[in-house]
Amino acid sequence: MPRLRVSILTLGCRVNQYESDAMRGRLSTDYTIADADAPETDVILLNACTVTALAEKKARQTARRARRAHPDAVIVVVGCLADAVAQGLTRFAEADVLAGNAWKGRIEEAVAAALDGGRGLLPTIGPGSLSRERADGPSGRVRAFLKIQDGCSRACTYCRTTQVRGDPRSKPLNDIVREAADLVVGGYPEIVLTGINLAEYAAGDASLADAVRAVFGVDDLKRLRLASIDPSGVTEDLLDAIASDPRACRHLHVPLQSGDDGVLRRMARGYSAAEYLAAIDRARDRLPDATFGADVIVGFPGEDDDAFAATCGVVDRVGYVNLHVFRYSVRPGTPAARLDDDVPGDVKHRRSDAVIARWRDGLRKLLDKRIGSIQHVLVEERRGAVWQGYSDDYVPIRFASSAALTIGSIVPVRIAHAGEQHLEGVHDDRADAG
Repeated sequence: MPRLRVSILTLGCRVNQYESDAMRGRLSTDYTIADADAPETDVILLNACTVTALAEKKARQTARRARRAHPDAVIVVVGCLADAVAQGLTRFAEADVLAGNAWKGRIEEAVAAALDGGRGLLPTIGPGSLSRERADGPSGRVRAFLKIQDGCSRACTYCRTTQVRGDPRSKPLNDIVREAADLVVGGYPEIVLTGINLAEYAAGDASLADAVRAVFGVDDLKRLRLASIDPSGVTEDLLDAIASDPRACRHLHVPLQSGDDGVLRRMARGYSAAEYLAAIDRARDRLPDATFGADVIVGFPGEDDDAFAATCGVVDRVGYVNLHVFRYSVRPGTPAARLDDDVPGDVKHRRSDAVIARWRDGLRKLLDKRIGSIQHVLVEERRGAVWQGYSDDYVPIRFASSAALTIGSIVPVRIAHAGEQHLEGVHDDRADAG
């Protein structure tokens, strides 16, 4: 008897991507995992996000397309969006079954319930231990996410994460090291430690810096990268851990959200603009060659022209390699939804365009300074005669090479040109790749 087929569609953050990989591994024992665009499937798992109105819109569009393509399949929405429905924060009629985040660790039970005719919201269950969560990594990639933390106590006024993810929880060091070792053996030269709020990693007496040092003990690991980390997590101890090993990527994604103290207070971010910049300065002092990324929200209630100008000022000063800009959208059930002085939609669009333009100007200057340098690139793919990959500080690089390169190797590239958001060069096999 042929096995039933399950397709997994993922929307949202790196944690969601990791959790989809983990669910794929759990389900592969009893089901055939079909490609998302497979002509036939029995169950469609939609691992969906609720962080913005746009995220929910994309989830609805994805579910409707899946329904049209597979009218007889059971659609199961799992994760943050399902938890938001369970808490009355939103509605989602496009799914047959909704299962909250805690069901990801028991996804085989959720799928079985759906196939047995269960419909609607599955019962709310408590979160399982992170020790039970393991992923084999995404197929066809050289970079694997390793989730070491979940939940958040920050309670930012615009965010549903605390509501749908719960309190902070951390994966023990021994489990992290075992999973990292398995990922490296499985062919992933770069590992990205990720979580909902990495700054709150605390497994017993172990800190995030301890987790970083522990993973450095994995044989054959080539690179270790951190996902997004709150400014409070950019500690001297963490910076010392990163500086202690050349395999640590010199790139920190430190969310900004706003450069104005008044807006930051209304967001309940827990830091001032000066404290944010102090975290960046600490990192630059300890890691002089580091680059940075950030998230910015424009149009938060009460953001006037001066407040927006302050955000632009921080963007100009830091000079980010990557910047994610979001236009604020009201999330029912959050404290920010009750705030007055909402910014008109057209103003949000103009501010979004303006801050992106300033970021691009700064990025181009940063890239121009790399012309003539040697950058060490983790080879990720080849398109025609052009190879592609990232430097350790997260700059995308395209290059030519006459050598027979191996995907997943690290090679030296001499930079010849700077594009709008990437570098171009030639593989320099005379240089030492390290």
